[in-house]
Amino acid sequence: MKAVQIVKPGELQVIDMEEPVLNAADNVLIKMTAAGICGSDVGIYHGTNAAATYPRIIGHEMVGRVVRTGPGVTAVKPGDRVIVNQVTSCGTCYPCRKGRGNVCDRLKVRGVHIDGGYREYIAVPESDCYVLPDSVSDADAVMIEPTTIAIQSCTRAELVKDDMLLLFGSGALGSSILKIARLRCDTIIVADVVESKLEAARKNGATRTINVLTEDLTEKVKEYTDGHGATVSIDAVCSADSLLKLLEATGNAGRVITMGFSTAATQINQFVVTSKELDVRGSRLQNRMFGKAIDLIVRGELDLNGSVSHTFALADAQKAFDFIDSHDPSIRKIVLTFDE
Repeated sequence: MKAVQIVKPGELQVIDMEEPVLNAADNVLIKMTAAGICGSDVGIYHGTNAAATYPRIIGHEMVGRVVRTGPGVTAVKPGDRVIVNQVTSCGTCYPCRKGRGNVCDRLKVRGVHIDGGYREYIAVPESDCYVLPDSVSDADAVMIEPTTIAIQSCTRAELVKDDMLLLFGSGALGSSILKIARLRCDTIIVADVVESKLEAARKNGATRTINVLTEDLTEKVKEYTDGHGATVSIDAVCSADSLLKLLEATGNAGRVITMGFSTAATQINQFVVTSKELDVRGSRLQNRMFGKAIDLIVRGELDLNGSVSHTFALADAQKAFDFIDSHDPSIRKIVLTFDE
């Protein structure tokens, strides 16, 4: 079968490899139909993802059709359209015992630490398969995985109806978080540097927007929150100074969620955290959130249709990554497709 492998940073190859064999651990064989390209995939390609190991078959937004199951499988059957959980965990370490397998001590993420979905077939445990509703296409269904990341961040933030949320960043990550946040709280302030993204945020549920190129973030947040500051801030920018900016814009007793993965030093100061008694929390990956995302689709509260702007065949993966590097403004989401 064909697969896309990042041999080393900057070197992408379409390779031939053996089709996986079902065993006791990986007991569902899936023929891939669509796999999304995420910013972290691009980071692995460019060598800027600190978690990745090489050579690696990347891809963690994985949609396909079940073609074969092992003995004892009851959750799925051949013909089912499924999305695959990218997180694998041991189930026995301290985080796993606390129900937080997404930060397992022996965490392995498909497409990062172990081979992922840019291949024609993948074998996984039945517990990692989630059946898709008919209302979403295979290509659009890849957006369920980014949605789970958004649900995780809002869950870590304990976001509730009367919160005043500051969402810093309105790119792919920020837009996904906005879709979930608007279901949970009434006041959402979105900050960004691109006016067109802020306009889109207003159309998609933001109650206020701030262009940080022309407006002072902390001053405007206080203006929009009766002088208090945000009660919750989520960093979807993850730049060198974004965390400090959010600590400053968040009011007393607030929560600040960081999602960045840079290993570079980030400057903050203790006073801004201690004086306000802020909770600063990380949010990584997702913790069995696929079912919640699919339930939102089934209930009509989440519409992912039309999310994808471009598709490329698996064999044209290099063209897809080159196109992403062009920073064409028409790009929203790019998906690799597989011949039926």
